[in-house]
Amino acid sequence: MTDAFHEVRFPLRVSLTTSGGPVRRTDIVNLSNGRESRNQRWAGSRRSYDAGSGVKSLADLYTVLEFFEARRGRLTGFRFRDPLDHASARPGQAVTAFDQLIGNGDGANRRFQLVKTYGDAAGGFTRSIAKPVSGTVKLAVGGVALASGDFTLDAASGTVTLATAPATGVAVQAGFEFDVPVRFDTDTMEVNLEAFNAGSIPSIPLVEILA
Repeated sequence: MTDAFHEVRFPLRVSLTTSGGPVRRTDIVNLSNGRESRNQRWAGSRRSYDAGSGVKSLADLYTVLEFFEARRGRLTGFRFRDPLDHASARPGQAVTAFDQLIGNGDGANRRFQLVKTYGDAAGGFTRSIAKPVSGTVKLAVGGVALASGDFTLDAASGTVTLATAPATGVAVQAGFEFDVPVRFDTDTMEVNLEAFNAGSIPSIPLVEILA
């Protein structure tokens, strides 16, 4: 018997060069008139990665093997740092308390879910952030940055609770770093040292866990 999720991070050295990113599911039907009908099967995206591309040495390989055993294969989830998308700000920019709009006050609610919005002039998508990194979260209410003592963070769910409920219509903004909740997408860790020494990279699939 084990917990469904361990609040530990996949080895950072390996994750920095891992390949992968968002996956969506779209049904496309070709019509008799040559046009096509497209239907979105998933409301949002789901991240998928292959950590094998980040394994550069036998030490890396053993570290991943040890981590795999500790998670019992696919059984237990864990944190993963996406090498490209792991902060509220764009890559290369500093996190600020004004990066993302996470809600508006109603005079009573003090609890808000961290989110990140992706978009352009034609549309957007808002992603719930469930695994923020403790110590990196910054908040602003009504355009004024809050002190760390003015809110509390639940780092296991991505919710923040303000000491005082914002007035109706007042914007609540946030900046943060975050991990992706994932699990191994295999119960088998196949290791062939002869192939590895010859330059063959093992496949170590990871898939995002959606709440």
